[in-house]
Amino acid sequence: MTSLPISVVMISAAEAGRIRRALESVAGWTAEIIVVLNAEVEDGTDGIARQFGAKVFREAWKGFTAQKSSAAAKATADWILDLDADEEVSRGLQDEIGRVFSDPSALANYSAFSYPRLSWYCGRWIRHGDWYPDRQTRLWRRGHAKWGGIDPHAKLLVNGRVGRLHGDLYHYSFESINRQLRKIAPYSDEFVRQRSSALGRVGLFHLVIHPSWRFFRGYCLRLGFLDGWPGYYIAWLNAFSTLTRYAKVKERLTAREDRW
Repeated sequence: MTSLPISVVMISAAEAGRIRRALESVAGWTAEIIVVLNAEVEDGTDGIARQFGAKVFREAWKGFTAQKSSAAAKATADWILDLDADEEVSRGLQDEIGRVFSDPSALANYSAFSYPRLSWYCGRWIRHGDWYPDRQTRLWRRGHAKWGGIDPHAKLLVNGRVGRLHGDLYHYSFESINRQLRKIAPYSDEFVRQRSSALGRVGLFHLVIHPSWRFFRGYCLRLGFLDGWPGYYIAWLNAFSTLTRYAKVKERLTAREDRW
């Protein structure tokens, strides 16, 4: 495939052990690669990125939304592809993007494209439940979208039509259960910071019904049981994460009432 008018933008912390696979998946067929690296990183991530011709910028961490916005602002190509260090553009998705870009008249109808993200977990691809298709909208025409959402869940806000691609973006975020569990605390802390003032109270719905629904939806309605024991564990973990977030909000609200 010849080089396409796409700027790949990445934000990264210390990812020397994982970023190579992501870079290999976009090198050679995109116009440029931009990596915004956390200022304090000293594990060699910058050197690996430069091996693939990436332009590396060091910046203090500003949060996911602001950091992604900063990376996108540095892009010079007509289209932008946001990629994380723990992801890989599959050959199928790469070929599909190439076919879309070979038809300028069709390409002109869209401001962005979404595609499914397929996660590798506990030795298998997770193809059901709440983790799939997990559509990501992160390929967009420059100037037609911006990052919004609430940290840590940045969301691309698109001005225009979004086309649907079918090739998978591979995701290798969770090498182990322990690594996944370590993410629950900081993510729930951010949820508390964002939502404790908006939620006047936390009751039965938040602590019982909502977590139970998360398990039932993921494991039964979205066929998580077809992913074997990892699918069962993921459904329970999603329920536990939901319970933890609202329990922490309840804890903060209770402490606030006690002070009065």
